Amino acid sequence: MDRNEAIKLLKKYNQEEFHIRHALTVEGVMKYFAKEMGYDENFWGIVGLLHDVDFEKYPEEHCKKAPELLKEINAPEDMIYAICSHGYGICSDVEPKHEMEKILFAVDELTGLIWAAAKMRPSKSTKDMEVSSLKKKFKDKKFAAGCSRDTITQGAERLGWSLDELFEKTINAMRVCEDDVEQELKEIL
Repeated sequence: MDRNEAIKLLKKYNQEEFHIRHALTVEGVMKYFAKEMGYDENFWGIVGLLHDVDFEKYPEEHCKKAPELLKEINAPEDMIYAICSHGYGICSDVEPKHEMEKILFAVDELTGLIWAAAKMRPSKSTKDMEVSSLKKKFKDKKFAAGCSRDTITQGAERLGWSLDELFEKTINAMRVCEDDVEQELKEIL
């Protein structure tokens, strides 16, 4: 799968900076986990990049419209399945089964929560964020209320990880990709 095609598809259906930043962040996080676990970084990254391809223009059809859009770039069936599985129980009945799908399910909402928490820090960065400060934000249901704590908790359980383990690994992944996300965001917008 060619990343340039994936970026074109993302930009075709997403114009808001928030959605593009989220896509690039999840791509970076997925690539980080793929590298850590010995999987194909490109494939995992593109799944992360395109996981919300249909959300901005078709929010009521999220995860249902995605297969049609992904066929525009001849996305393979396993990629389509993985992308649709991240909305399991909310907007999709496609269950995450593969390790990659479980990670995407777990980190999608969590990256949003981490980014919201990072923006509140003096540094505006994940680079100096500690798990303890994220746990405080996680417990505050009013903070980043759109980020489902239940989905994050289910994601950790599906992976067999504690919440602290998921938090630490995802913060580390976001630290690694933060500069690249910011640079590419400037180039795309």
